[in-house]
Amino acid sequence: MKRLLPLLLLLAVAPLNAADHSHEHADAPAMEHRKPITLSAEEKAHIHLEMRLFLAGTQKIVTGIAANDMKLVTAAASSLGMAAAHEVPAGLRARLPLEFKKLGQATHQGFDDLARDADSLADANHALRQLGQVMSNCVSCHAMYRLEARAGGK
Repeated sequence: MKRLLPLLLLLAVAPLNAADHSHEHADAPAMEHRKPITLSAEEKAHIHLEMRLFLAGTQKIVTGIAANDMKLVTAAASSLGMAAAHEVPAGLRARLPLEFKKLGQATHQGFDDLARDADSLADANHALRQLGQVMSNCVSCHAMYRLEARAGGK
């Protein structure tokens, strides 16, 4: 009987717990509060590519910091700096909200700062703190905006 009681309690609570989780997911679209940025399919793909490059570069930076390889940190951060920001087509740049552009510029500048300091200071802890600051821009942007493709894809 002692073994049966916990099993019965688990069976009684499991449906309640499942109902709570399904309720959260069912309400998720209604709770969307991020501002939409409506773009062509090509423009949306361009921004997604840049985000994937940020993510891949961040992975290299973390790997470099973990190995205390500040040359890798410098190279990875440099590749994501302001030089990469100029690859955004002018037409796309004109359609992006000002705050989105400010976050993007601050992110690119943050990577340049990280690269410069990684090269000159060679301090992994400092680089990790800077990466945390840069990533706060990523988190803020993802919390504020969502990308949507225009109907018809153009």
